[in-house]
Amino acid sequence: MGVEYFCVAPGSRSSPLVIAVAQNKKAKPFVHFDERGLAFHAMGYAAATKKPAVLICTSGTAAANFLPAIVEASKKKLPLIVITADRPPELRQTGAVQTIDQVGLFCKYVQWAVDLPCPDMNINPAFVLTTIDQAHYQALRHHGVVHLNCMFRPPLTLAKTSDDLKNYLKPIDRWGVAKTAYTDYVTGFESVALPAPKKIASRLDAIKNGMIVVGKIAGKQEADLVIGLSERLGWPILADVSSGLRLGQPHENLIHYFDPLLGLEKITSQLKVDGILHLGGRVTSQKYYDFILKQAPAEYIMVINHALRNDPNHQVSLRVESSVGNFIETVIGLIKPRKPSANLKILSKANKLADKTIEEFLSRQDKPSEPSIARAVSQMIPEDSGLFLSNSMPIRDMGNYADFKGKFVKVNGNRGASGIDGIIASAAGYAKGLDKPVTLMIGDLAALHDMNSLAMLRDLSVPLVIVVLNNGGGAIFSFLPIAEFKEGFEKFWGTPHSYTLAGVASTFELNYSQPMDMAHFKKAYAQALKSQTSTIIEIITSREENLRLHQSLSQTILERLS
Repeated sequence: MGVEYFCVAPGSRSSPLVIAVAQNKKAKPFVHFDERGLAFHAMGYAAATKKPAVLICTSGTAAANFLPAIVEASKKKLPLIVITADRPPELRQTGAVQTIDQVGLFCKYVQWAVDLPCPDMNINPAFVLTTIDQAHYQALRHHGVVHLNCMFRPPLTLAKTSDDLKNYLKPIDRWGVAKTAYTDYVTGFESVALPAPKKIASRLDAIKNGMIVVGKIAGKQEADLVIGLSERLGWPILADVSSGLRLGQPHENLIHYFDPLLGLEKITSQLKVDGILHLGGRVTSQKYYDFILKQAPAEYIMVINHALRNDPNHQVSLRVESSVGNFIETVIGLIKPRKPSANLKILSKANKLADKTIEEFLSRQDKPSEPSIARAVSQMIPEDSGLFLSNSMPIRDMGNYADFKGKFVKVNGNRGASGIDGIIASAAGYAKGLDKPVTLMIGDLAALHDMNSLAMLRDLSVPLVIVVLNNGGGAIFSFLPIAEFKEGFEKFWGTPHSYTLAGVASTFELNYSQPMDMAHFKKAYAQALKSQTSTIIEIITSREENLRLHQSLSQTILERLS
């Protein structure tokens, strides 16, 4: 079925599955000792290729360690095939070693699941094939995770060939010589026409002061279509950094700095919004959601390629289940062309001033800061590479301060459940799937959380450049109201530490540098991009200085706009 990447965690009960992988010349195995990291790696691979990766592990808590990545993959609508080995039924609920209840282990975060019985010649062998074919179809059809729980009895090694076994397998002889799946699935769901496109177009035409908001979409082709739709409507585009419209996209309808701008009353007081066209997934900016809640537009049209609700403010008035590309191609010819709106003129002018202000402000900073590192990476990252952004501050700083005049690169991150676990593993899987160098921007706590996954980099055929922004704790909490709770803020939210990753880099045989100024960072990053070995570049910053710099930069933008 074209599934070739098998992510395997060592274990005994899963031996029959692993033997099958080892003997299959088409299989591309990846072995890692930590099931949690392995699952995030598989998810990163699926994010890059849009093809399912297969996860294999033994019974017990090994399977339970898959759960965080399964949650993230479920929220991101990524295909994964999870195969967990299990004990036979007579050992369930008996206190047998390494035996837990694995049926329904991943709850509602899997699209489809089956509990496969132990191998038995009384069972039609085609049952196995049709079950696997259905699992693969469900993973692709619903863009999600499927779970096959496989019971095995000893012996767990190779079975001896016998006449009985040959006779047993005769019903599936045609599959044994074929190059296709036992059951082929054909569906036209990707090309189904939109219902009532004229009605949708008329609702868009009725919006006088609209905006286009863009979350995660399929790629550059859809990004180009979004720009074309914006030109026809005359509306500004507020594009999340994950959309493919933030980096290397200088079009004047794009409002690259919309998050800092929407935090300024000087701007928001001039904007009047009676309609939103939201394309793709959720955006990172909380300022956007606060702004649009206050604006309370009469029309909020959302287009996304799955059936799940994506409406945290409960404002969506029309929900269209479609790919963004199919939607735009269907309705764009039905929409009346317009001149640039007042909102576009206001935001476009402010966007240019913000860009100039940010560049001047950060270029004066010799000491590395989190915004200046984000902007430097956006300016230097090569076109033929990927960018993976950790949650918390890195994705926000890149979205808010990146230079849009750099190269277009593929951007990804774990914005499903938006946790800080498994980030290094996910980035390694993403690099494996892209088969191109990837830059990962990550905070210190997220890096410490996933140190085990640095072992994966040894087997990568392309380098992963890890830029660690080490502010000695959880910097994002300094921006939240809880920072006013002085009695326990530092201990319980700031989570201070004094660790660096120099020794860790040595342990995992990675290149390492700790530049103390921007000139040395740019030199270190340029060298890392040329290296064939993965690199950690660690930037030591201060949470207090980081907060002050963000506040000062916002004030400078406000003064320039005034």
